[in-house]
Amino acid sequence: MRLFNEKVDRRSFLRGCALAATMMGLPATMAPKIAKAVESEDRPPVVWLHFQECTGCSESILRATHPDILTLITKLISLDYHETLMVASGELAEKALEKTLEEHEGNIICIVEGSIPLKEGFCKIAGKEAKDILKEVGEKSKVIVNIGTCSAYGGIQKASPNPSNSVAVEEIIHDKPIVNVPGCPPNPDVFLATLLYIIMWKKLPPMDTKKRPLFAFGRRIHDHCERRPHFDEGRFVEWFGDLGHKQGYCLYKVGCKAPEAYSPCSIVGFNSIGVWPVKIGHGCIGCTEPDFWDTMSPFYQRLPGVKIPGKEGIIASVDKIGWYALTATGVALAAHAAAGIIKGAIKGTTNKDPHEENKK
Repeated sequence: MRLFNEKVDRRSFLRGCALAATMMGLPATMAPKIAKAVESEDRPPVVWLHFQECTGCSESILRATHPDILTLITKLISLDYHETLMVASGELAEKALEKTLEEHEGNIICIVEGSIPLKEGFCKIAGKEAKDILKEVGEKSKVIVNIGTCSAYGGIQKASPNPSNSVAVEEIIHDKPIVNVPGCPPNPDVFLATLLYIIMWKKLPPMDTKKRPLFAFGRRIHDHCERRPHFDEGRFVEWFGDLGHKQGYCLYKVGCKAPEAYSPCSIVGFNSIGVWPVKIGHGCIGCTEPDFWDTMSPFYQRLPGVKIPGKEGIIASVDKIGWYALTATGVALAAHAAAGIIKGAIKGTTNKDPHEENKK
């Protein structure tokens, strides 16, 4: 199903492939090979399922720019079913799904957006329970890609007290390869790079214990945050709106969870303009982590157990080390001068200033 007939100029297209290569930790020389794989006529069929979610994950993909991620996705895959984007609705939409499942069984990439309630009546589509739809499509799919924290880990619906008994996809599907691209919403560039990896190499990317691609989720947000120097120097925002907040100080004390969250947000940013919450003055809430609604809240209170620098900070410590070094050098010079005086005394020249002698 083609969503648009517009064409992407070659330069923008290759730029997008180069971006994906960078995201996967590959050299830029891989861009032409990625482009060749993307341009293949044999595009894998994709069924994009929506369950308990806000559609923010799809919205994130739609609003990506430079290059247009949506256009790349329509060139990369055959998007056969997506309730929000497809033209068909009602019975026609369900027939399109049935046709895809029948014609492409075993070759489908299933993308899931939203958590799945185990209690009946909370999420039904065409008279079917969400869990039954997932089982039906999952059984006929080759791989499942969870986009967003809801499908990956249960999201806000799973938060205590979880009245719908919502669960993540992997708690229902146990016999299919699964990769998680979490976030609330996830970064569209990470999602695209994950899809490209699966299509090019016919396998899942290397993942961490939470089934996230290591190329994107292998480092803490805190390690690359633009406010990290302020953290290292002990310069913190004490409350929103204070002088430190206006000067861009570290947000840890007002609840930033970046020291315990793994994601490339501080490196890639969103929508190709480098924006992410911390950049505009709001702390990270750890949305790429399982059960973050419970484990990372209250969102405006600091995490316990994070070791922060002392009052002096790193630069102050370096200055102190430098002062000690200069002092030691001064002692050495004094010892050298004393030795000169002693030598002069032996030679009968103690009335001469050794510093004046050095000037000569």
